[in-house]
Amino acid sequence: MARSKRKDLTPDEQDVLDHVQVRLLSKPDEVARCDELIFEHHYLHDATLVGEHLRYAVIYKGKWLAVATWSGAALHLKARDQFIGWTAEQCRCRRSLIANNARLLVLPDCRYPNLISRFMKLMLGRLSQDWMECWKHPVVLAETFVDPQLYQGTAYKVSGWSHLGRTAGWKRDAADFYQKHDAPKQIWVRELVKKACVKLRAAELPAQWAGGQLDLVPRCTTKAKEIRSLMEALQQEIPEFRRRQALAYPVAGLLALIVMAMASGVHKGPDDLAQYADTLRQGQLRALRFRRDRHTGRIRCPKKTVFHVVLSEVDAATLERVLLIWQRQLLGPPQDRIVIVDGKKMRHGGVEMVNAVTGAGQYLGGVITSCKSTEVTAARPLLRGLDLAGKTVLTDALHTNEETAQQILFEQGGDYVMTVKGNQPTLQKTLETLFANQGFSPTAQLAQASDPPAGQPGPGGDTLVGLSGSHPQPGGLSGSTTDRATGNPRLP
Repeated sequence: MARSKRKDLTPDEQDVLDHVQVRLLSKPDEVARCDELIFEHHYLHDATLVGEHLRYAVIYKGKWLAVATWSGAALHLKARDQFIGWTAEQCRCRRSLIANNARLLVLPDCRYPNLISRFMKLMLGRLSQDWMECWKHPVVLAETFVDPQLYQGTAYKVSGWSHLGRTAGWKRDAADFYQKHDAPKQIWVRELVKKACVKLRAAELPAQWAGGQLDLVPRCTTKAKEIRSLMEALQQEIPEFRRRQALAYPVAGLLALIVMAMASGVHKGPDDLAQYADTLRQGQLRALRFRRDRHTGRIRCPKKTVFHVVLSEVDAATLERVLLIWQRQLLGPPQDRIVIVDGKKMRHGGVEMVNAVTGAGQYLGGVITSCKSTEVTAARPLLRGLDLAGKTVLTDALHTNEETAQQILFEQGGDYVMTVKGNQPTLQKTLETLFANQGFSPTAQLAQASDPPAGQPGPGGDTLVGLSGSHPQPGGLSGSTTDRATGNPRLP
């Protein structure tokens, strides 16, 4: 017979668990009382909280039994960041979506069985909503530290937290300084939202979490060795075209800086480039071969006017060719069979640009849309310069037209996946009819099984090679042998 978890609870102890309440402490006198109790009874004797914070107390019939405080997450925590799987830049901008359980204290003479687990359950159930009401954004992940010399983290383990290992044994002593204390702590984390880690490392956060993402200037994380590699490639192909007085910032260094900025998500023009340049360390600026200020001895950062001159005068075609060669040297030739075409309007620049990338995000080239053309017509010469044989081109609905499809399919030997929306009613109706009346993948097998003997047979022996991870199935989609023979009234 299974042993009851609450077999040893007395009626009084059971009544405490059934009727305790968790209160968010917001009144000045409650906050002061909480801090005093922590200072007096907690082994650290410190109630200081960092950044955004909340305090809770668990109360039974007016009596405080335990208190807990929450604060901003740790700045650098390798095990946690690996557990989430996000990038350093995502961590910097989204760290406020994590709350740290800074203190957890059961008051003397209040040690009831299962009190901590009940307190934790009730507190975690409301933590995110309370954080939203107080700080205008939710928290979706909780973290804490446990001193293994004093505790084993049992209270967190029974409450569904995950033990990630131990810290490296450093503590933050000032804004940018750390001290070694040789007392590593256990690291525990718990997701407050289902699949929180997956969403935290995604390219885009859920809309309801957006308030927790800081709009920070991206920082340059490129190492000096990598910068020098890019500098060599640029210096060999792009000569200096400015007068001698401007050479405090060599053109190769400026272009390398622009490339790194674009890779970091800076795309709003010279103002953002200047802000990004201010984040570079002296070693990075030295690798770009920028000159020192003779008064301070420090290497200077370029301002927005410098970027404006370079961007307006550099030959874009030559720069793109150099960058593609350099990218190939670093990453090797693109192996992905997916080519994604997408147009973007550059903010504050009045320029539209069409880019092509692989499914893995490797850059393949771009073209600026001229004032006498559209994104659709600009994309065709861009595609014409790519090797599309055996590859699949993905476009949005804007590029869904016969001329582009024919170029991809018949002229360059590729396949395509295009979106059809309501702005092309004739084509949409044609496709709906085909799906309803013919054996279209992935419903081809079902359609063929239900056809009468005299019905139209499905295409024999034809297969559709799908996207990465899909399974080939019989069908008659554009690009198959049958389609190329019979044609299509609107798309090949």
